[in-house]
Amino acid sequence: MEFRQLVYALQIAKELNFSRAAEKLHIAQPSLSQQLSKLEQEIGVLLFQRSTNSVELTYAGSVFMDKAQKIVDMVDMLKQEMDDISQMRKGRLIVGSLPITGSHVLPLVLPIFQARYPDVEIMLVEETTTNLESLTASGQTDICLLSLPIEENSLTYEELVEEEICLALPPNHPLAQQSDTRKSRLHIIELRDEPFIVLKKGQGFRQITIDLCQDAGFEPRIVFESSNIETVQSLVAAGMGIAFVPQMVTHRGMPNSPVYLSLAEPRPTRTLVIAYRKGRYLSKAAEAFIATLKEVMK
Repeated sequence: MEFRQLVYALQIAKELNFSRAAEKLHIAQPSLSQQLSKLEQEIGVLLFQRSTNSVELTYAGSVFMDKAQKIVDMVDMLKQEMDDISQMRKGRLIVGSLPITGSHVLPLVLPIFQARYPDVEIMLVEETTTNLESLTASGQTDICLLSLPIEENSLTYEELVEEEICLALPPNHPLAQQSDTRKSRLHIIELRDEPFIVLKKGQGFRQITIDLCQDAGFEPRIVFESSNIETVQSLVAAGMGIAFVPQMVTHRGMPNSPVYLSLAEPRPTRTLVIAYRKGRYLSKAAEAFIATLKEVMK
């Protein structure tokens, strides 16, 4: 059994299509089929049921892929450890980030990190919470910036900072106009009849909004959804609804921006974390990046 055969089989299992798998592996499809047949003959079981229209994993194939993935991961980690030993600070780091967080945190962190470690190549991946968790769990990103809670059980994390969640209101909203004279802070239940603007499904801050409303005893009436927090704030400023936003993205004092209010105690917050797969070897570059993050986020 050759290591490349494990890689080939895993790619076929991922694509469930020989042509796409061969294209991703940069080999000819007949060669891929031949290598798979050799592997199946050697281990004595069929890994895939093939027909003219479909490719499906057999039970033996599912068991094989689980073990093969672990072997490939261990080899990758071994290579990375050896590279650290031989190259010291040289290497490559794939960092995943939420668009909200990345646009505000990474410009602070990356210049410092690259000044200290100029030979470390950083690759950035911006995705939704759901996709980032999946990418990190499968080893396609080394570390990623997320906010709690994390649904993927195979990930662990280190906390970076806890930040306040504010309410964004249109400037002409009665609550915004009362903000200077109001004696007590706003309770979320007071927003039960308001139209909400939220992020689209798959983004963690959307779920935070829904949870805050449900904890207060009502379901938010969602009138608009966007994949961009800046669009959410622009819609709020235009009077289309209200929104919860993280403190770090507020535009206080800027023209054509929403009015921001703090909410009653206990003030809602979100916790930013740096996450990675449990048991995964963290390279020196990853450890240095996490240390730089913690330094900047103090």
